[in-house]
Amino acid sequence: MQTNEKECTKINTTVAYLTRRASQTTISNSKKKKKNGEEIKVILEYWLRSLAIKLGWINDFNELVIQYMELKSFNRLKSIQGHLQGVKSVRFSPDGTTIVSSSLDQKIRLWDLAQEKLLKIFAGHSSWVETAQFSPNGDMIVSCSSDQTICIWNMLLENKMMQLKGHSRTVTAVQFSPDGQTIVSCSNDKTIRLWDVKTKRQIKQMEGHTEDIRDVSFSFDGRKLVSASDDKTIRIWDVTLGSCVMELANGHSKSILSAKFSPDDRYIVSSSKDKIIRIWSVASGKYIKTLEGHTDWIRDAKFSSDGRRILSCSDDKTIRLWDSKSGRQLQMLEGHYDNITGVDLSPDGQTIVSCSNDCTILLWG
Repeated sequence: MQTNEKECTKINTTVAYLTRRASQTTISNSKKKKKNGEEIKVILEYWLRSLAIKLGWINDFNELVIQYMELKSFNRLKSIQGHLQGVKSVRFSPDGTTIVSSSLDQKIRLWDLAQEKLLKIFAGHSSWVETAQFSPNGDMIVSCSSDQTICIWNMLLENKMMQLKGHSRTVTAVQFSPDGQTIVSCSNDKTIRLWDVKTKRQIKQMEGHTEDIRDVSFSFDGRKLVSASDDKTIRIWDVTLGSCVMELANGHSKSILSAKFSPDDRYIVSSSKDKIIRIWSVASGKYIKTLEGHTDWIRDAKFSSDGRRILSCSDDKTIRLWDSKSGRQLQMLEGHYDNITGVDLSPDGQTIVSCSNDCTILLWG
């Protein structure tokens, strides 16, 4: 099929723009050479790929190019050290100014990014801390541990801590609901539990997985939960009913280590010991895309706040960025010297933070 004169003009205009941008970025600064090279490579690869697209997509060509011109390329910024043993998790605060980390050293640390300093150490767990993260308003931190407990730390009241008990084995994941009123937790005891933040009491217990549960998180509207298990299944739960409403199976061939909703709650991204990331349709319960590239267990995978990208980390010591629509790998980051156990993207999408068994936290921007 031949393009008409107007469509050809549009393509030629876009090509000219790409050429100017490539020239500008190449000569801008020698210190940015590596970043610019990656940027140009991404642009040109998508441009060349677009030339093979059917005529019906031509009208979206400029939009496609601009989207990838705006794609951020990440580089290592700094290393944060303080934990005495491997770091298990790291998360940004809602305003992106601080991060919280948890470790095998049984401590939780709060860090100020602008001042590059440790703000506070939280001690209360008697064994390693699996994860720690902020409440939606940033006033509290919730953590869970292999000591079978959940701790709620009040940031406004110095060293004020409340402990939730109920699980009979390691609590592997914990999260506040979007409204901050409820906490969800999962455990190797094969249960998922909901807790009232105000009363500090358990309000629901859900069962269905047949092996250890590795991850659980709320949907963005707070009405559902998604969980991942060693039984190779993902389950979606209704928060109000406290029951499983869908099982996602026949996808991963080994233990599933993480599962999280997209910002619009239409999709779920999962990662596994089978070294594969899958994107699932919530409507159909089927996986619709497979992301391959990691060479070892994939510890975590999550959508960016705009849903356009997926961020993952692995025991292969790499962090990878993916295009959620095409499934194409956009960038690979290397810098840690041991398994990467956690990763997070700042609320504005401009900074990545990662943690590792090498006892370090790295910032990328």
